[in-house]
Amino acid sequence: MSTPLDQVQSYWQRIKPASPVYAFFFSDIEIDYAEKGTIHAQLPVGPNHINSKGSLHGSVSATIVDWAGGMAIASHGLEKTGLSTDIHVTYVSAAKEGDVLQIEGKVSKVGRNLGFTTVNISKTSNDGRESIVATGTHTKYILRDTEAQSAS
Repeated sequence: MSTPLDQVQSYWQRIKPASPVYAFFFSDIEIDYAEKGTIHAQLPVGPNHINSKGSLHGSVSATIVDWAGGMAIASHGLEKTGLSTDIHVTYVSAAKEGDVLQIEGKVSKVGRNLGFTTVNISKTSNDGRESIVATGTHTKYILRDTEAQSAS
């Protein structure tokens, strides 16, 4: 029997080649923890993540919310995590190149057709204090395998 971490890492390896934007932004992401309904990952902020002002680009934060919400849903053992129907991102503070983002995705609910998630993106400063960079919510329409459902 596979663990939620195995399921999430397997799902990530399966979708990464099919998503050029994920490959571009998340080549260095590391999923280091998963249990049913929760994932944690780390991402070093690199040159592909920075805006013209030298800080984390808002589109990267939004893409992290999309990615981490899907990974949290995958921790429920689903082969497909669905299509985004709604994403909200609140930008709280900046991150710069060299910072390491701590990403936590949590499932609020996985229903028959919809999955609801929350994502926190934080960084740890040089003095060891953690600060929130962005928070988000993500709703997905879940693509269920209709053949598997009708067979059970």
